[in-house]
Amino acid sequence: MAATTTRRRALSDEQLAELLPLIGGADTVELKLTIPDSQARSTVAALGMDPLDAQIRQVFFFDTPDLALDRAGVVVRARRVQRKGDDTVVKLRPVDPDKVDPAVREAPGFGIEVDAMPGGFVCSGSMKRALGPGDAVRRAVMGERPARKLFSKDQRALFAAHAPEGVELDDLAILGPIFVLKLRLTPKGYDRRLVGELWLYPDDSRVVELSTKCLPSEAFGVAAETRVFLSERGVDLGAEQQTKTRKALRFFAKRLAEA
Repeated sequence: MAATTTRRRALSDEQLAELLPLIGGADTVELKLTIPDSQARSTVAALGMDPLDAQIRQVFFFDTPDLALDRAGVVVRARRVQRKGDDTVVKLRPVDPDKVDPAVREAPGFGIEVDAMPGGFVCSGSMKRALGPGDAVRRAVMGERPARKLFSKDQRALFAAHAPEGVELDDLAILGPIFVLKLRLTPKGYDRRLVGELWLYPDDSRVVELSTKCLPSEAFGVAAETRVFLSERGVDLGAEQQTKTRKALRFFAKRLAEA
């Protein structure tokens, strides 16, 4: 999606015609909904969410100061995850599953996912790497090791194939961190795993997101089930939607420009 926020609207026939083959070529579908800040407390209460069960995450993005990667549809991210360890991802979005290089499609750690939220959707391809426990990401963002060392050979090759000419991993600015609280739960009356995320930005703004993943064949049924469940609990499905990553990129790019 091109904008940081989108307003809920029914998908047009043209959008549905575009969405169906994307879902057919994906490995997973993630249904997402961002909650207005004014309704965060009531949503937490309605779903029985306990913040003390949340996992702490620290998220860093890498891009040029003018967000050249973002414009090229490339996302580079590193995370530190409590009780789990570090991980990195090189993501392409949007992608057409039918046009992904077969060698990339079959590479370990690569997957295609459709993210759908009220009024819009995007298909992305992600090459992931689990670094495990340790301080790899911390050392890289502190300047103690090259950023490229965080990424596997396959990730670096994917980056080189899609990044703007002349842009190297070690030349990228570090955009972050964003502190994230992630909570997995199975609410009463809902037979699926639901994930809640609270993204805390340095200017004290925040984004609250609910999501659930499913197989492509389940997407429309799960979407209907989830919609009914959330509506019955008073969750606003018609609120303005926000994209967490783009909000973070623009926030830190603005800081760099001001500095």
